[in-house]
Amino acid sequence: MVRGQLEQLTAALARVAEPSSDFDLNFQTPSKFDSPRPAAVLIAFREQEGVLNLILTKRANGLRHHPGQIAFPGGKIEPSDGSPEEASLREAEEEIGLPAKNVEVVGRLPVHTTVTGFTVQPILGLVHTSFNPVLDTGEVAELLFAPFAHVMDSSKYMIEGRNYAGQFRKYYTIPYGPYYIWGATARMMFGLARRTTI
Repeated sequence: MVRGQLEQLTAALARVAEPSSDFDLNFQTPSKFDSPRPAAVLIAFREQEGVLNLILTKRANGLRHHPGQIAFPGGKIEPSDGSPEEASLREAEEEIGLPAKNVEVVGRLPVHTTVTGFTVQPILGLVHTSFNPVLDTGEVAELLFAPFAHVMDSSKYMIEGRNYAGQFRKYYTIPYGPYYIWGATARMMFGLARRTTI
């Protein structure tokens, strides 16, 4: 099963895709940031018992941006990072204890711009070996694994909305058990799922 899922991901990367943003469903709301800050996230699938599972984090409640939300490991690209790939791997090791050497970088997904002023470069990776998660509790409250079959099924994604900064905004969601995955994380996953299932 893993081989077939890996083939799906490889085929998805070969398909052309446009950049995405938190404004995709909110055309009336332009970004208030003239110079978005560069960031990178690691969209990593881990082999577990013959299937792939997506590694996700629940962000700590004390964080300034997106507290308590489900997210990919990642963060700002620092001057010391040689590339978005290096930034995503560094952040994953700092946040969840995933050694960079355990990750096979497969490629890049389209850039995603957030309403909070970041231009995020998603990096697709595969974790072939086991690792012992060590969470930075200042940033990560919980680590979770979502099945490939769930997150790569584009029919499971929904569009919902809420008031944000005085405006009603729409966004993508993909609930998984007790976890409410939404916003930029769901949008980047939806983009990959749509390319995987075409």
